[in-house]
Amino acid sequence: MTLDDLRVYIAVCRTGSLSAVARDLACTQSAVSQHVKRLERETGARLLERHPRGVVPTPAGRILHAAASDGIAGLDLALRRIDELVRGEVGSVRVATGATTVRHIMADAVVTFRERYPNVSLEFQTESSSSRCYATLATNTIDLAWLTLGAPVRGIEQRPVIELPWVLAVRPEDPLADRSRIEAADLADIRHIRLPENSSSRAHLDAAFAELGVRISSEPSVADWDTAILLAELGLGHAVVPALPNQYIHGEASPLRFIPIPDLPRLSVGWAVRRWDDLTPLARNFADTVSLSCTRKL
Repeated sequence: MTLDDLRVYIAVCRTGSLSAVARDLACTQSAVSQHVKRLERETGARLLERHPRGVVPTPAGRILHAAASDGIAGLDLALRRIDELVRGEVGSVRVATGATTVRHIMADAVVTFRERYPNVSLEFQTESSSSRCYATLATNTIDLAWLTLGAPVRGIEQRPVIELPWVLAVRPEDPLADRSRIEAADLADIRHIRLPENSSSRAHLDAAFAELGVRISSEPSVADWDTAILLAELGLGHAVVPALPNQYIHGEASPLRFIPIPDLPRLSVGWAVRRWDDLTPLARNFADTVSLSCTRKL
């Protein structure tokens, strides 16, 4: 049993496909299969079973996957920490987040961090939902995930950073544009541009609508918050979106008005990690830099 065997096995469990792992590793499917067979010989147990859409771990396979994931994550972390000790402030920080976060929430923090650590690589991986961020964390391929926080997730630590209020994005000529606030009843009589269907922010918003007794008409859901804003600018409907730092800076020529909706509970966003105490010093420093930048803007 080798580290390569375990790494390949973890990748197969993550993707559910021998062929996908073979493509990623630029090798044959037979070579991937040999890694799994070697593990099965040494454990004396069948580790994978075939399904119409790929492979899934057996009960024995799940035990090995959990142990191997934790062990390799600890080894990778140790190697990265040793590298930082040997080479100084050199390394990488890997972050998973949504498409709009870097521009609207992390931009100032990224500049500050890069000025402080010019030899550190910041690597961003875009995910479409909080659940995808959690899944990516579980594979040990990233250090941190910035997302909309929700219910506790086993094996994940969540740390709230900011609470985002909701606003209604409308064109200046819209009858609602001169309001100082939007009431819940106002939301029932307009056409909504919806947030992504599987996103945590959409679930949060739908739950708030249901609790307030608001039934809304809607357009098809969109890719992200920025797309909802763009469609509102084009006059295709109204967008209920979080008021993000660096996003809603208005002047006389602003194409939209962003009106507070106090009846909607704020959206909690922040960091998720496997274990906060296991972060490398560089990853923790980047997380703290982003958190401090956000709290200064509120």
